[in-house]
Formats: sequence, structure tokens, C-alpha cells
Amino acid sequence: MALDQPEDENLQDVEMGFLDHLEELRKRLFWSAAFILTGGIALFIAKDWLFETVLFGPRRTDFISFKGWCWISNQIGAGDALCVREINYELINTTMLGNFSTHILVSAIGGFILSFPLVFWQGWLFLRPALKDRERQAARGIGLSSSLLFFLGVAFGYLIIAPLSLQFLGNYELGDVQARISVMSYMKTIASITMAAGLIFQLPVVVYFLSRAGLITPEILKSYRKHALVGILVIAAVITPPDVTSQLLVAMPVLILYEISIAISRRVVKRKGKESNPDE
Repeated sequence: MALDQPEDENLQDVEMGFLDHLEELRKRLFWSAAFILTGGIALFIAKDWLFETVLFGPRRTDFISFKGWCWISNQIGAGDALCVREINYELINTTMLGNFSTHILVSAIGGFILSFPLVFWQGWLFLRPALKDRERQAARGIGLSSSLLFFLGVAFGYLIIAPLSLQFLGNYELGDVQARISVMSYMKTIASITMAAGLIFQLPVVVYFLSRAGLITPEILKSYRKHALVGILVIAAVITPPDVTSQLLVAMPVLILYEISIAISRRVVKRKGKESNPDE
């Protein structure tokens, strides 16, 4: 029995450590959900501003993006080619709970967007104890960088991709069928585009952590540059109207982020080499 006691104690220590990790994860998930819920409630209360100003903005010809495109069109000598003079599609609700369900969905997604920095911070607090001091130092400022990239992506999706997609899909003609779009479909389109753009803009952050873990190197990213280019153009073709200008407009920022990710990976690998050989 005496010989078995140390093994039992070690097993108990491992089990307690695992339970402690589960408790810490539960706490971080709880706070993340609380932050998202708080943001969602705030947006739910601000219904008029959220819908009339933000979400229904791309349905008005005086939307900031439409004004910008019209100005660019006149500056390059294209006249009113890029100007949006009318919105032909209309929004409808066909179910009793349609408007309310849309309000709940939009508030939940908006709550996540607003609370993203706090949610990311909770994830970082969960991972931080597992890192060494030098790894924590190397990751300093990652929360701010990730949040800025996320909000830039959301803004890009809302101001560029969403209006392009809504104009193309909403005005797509099929015989004499009039475009009468459900409000839920409209909101899901905006939400999916903005969320996807925000997450895509996290590419440099993902590359940073994968490079720190040794899973990717700048050489790997360079070797797959052509594949990435094709993939980005395919994604741009799916989420934008079928014209070259729109696809390039969407693809260019992502390509720039990919090149930035290569530079980040190179810097991380170089720093890891210095940490492994401090005498060099």
C-alpha cells in the first residue's frame, strides 16, 4: 500500500489540475457570454438606431459608401457609372415572429462584435498561464492588434462588401419576378459578410501564434502564395458581384494581409532562433 500511495497522489494531482483547467475555462466562457449578452441587450434597446441607421443604411441611396463610389466615379471621368440612384428591392416579413426573431439575431451578433476585445481578452487570460515569460512578452499587445484588425474587417465588410452584394443580389433580374426579400434574409446577409470579414482580418494573428508554435514558417507561406491567391479570388468571386472591379476591391486587402502575415512569420521565426541561441 505504501508503494502505491505516491502514484495515487500523482494521479490525484493530475486530476485536480485538469479540473482546475475546466473551472478556469468555465469562468472565462461565463464572462465572455456575459459581455456578449450585455452588448446584445444594449443593442436590443437601441433598436431604432441599430436598424434605421446601421442595418438599413445600405438600402438608402445616400449611404456613405454609395456617395464615395459616386465621387470616385466622377473623379476618374466615368460619370455616374458607379453611382447608385435607386434601390429597387423591398424588404418584407412573412411570419408572425419574423421581426422579433430578426431583432434577437441582430442583437446577439452585434453583441459579439461590440464585445470582441473583451472576449478575446478572456481567451488570452485562459491561455496565458500556459505560456513562458518570454512568450508572454513576445505576445504583448496582441489583444489590441487583434481587436483593431477585427473592427477593420467588420468595417470593410459593412462598407464595401455588403453594399456591393446587396445591390447585385437585390437587383438581380429573373424574368418579371420582383425582388421582395425577407428581412431575415437581408440581415443574415449583412451579418455573415461582416462577421466573415472580421474573422478573415485575423489572419496575421493566427499566423503569429502558428509561427510561435512552429507549425508554419515564412517559407511555407511563400510556397503556398499562388494557392492563397487563387483561394482569395474564388472567395471574392463568391461574395461579390461578378465583375472584376468588385472582386479586386475585395481581394486586395486580404492579399495585403497575407503578405503582412509572411513578414510576421519571418520575424517570429527569427526571434525564436535568437531565443534558442542567445550567444549568437
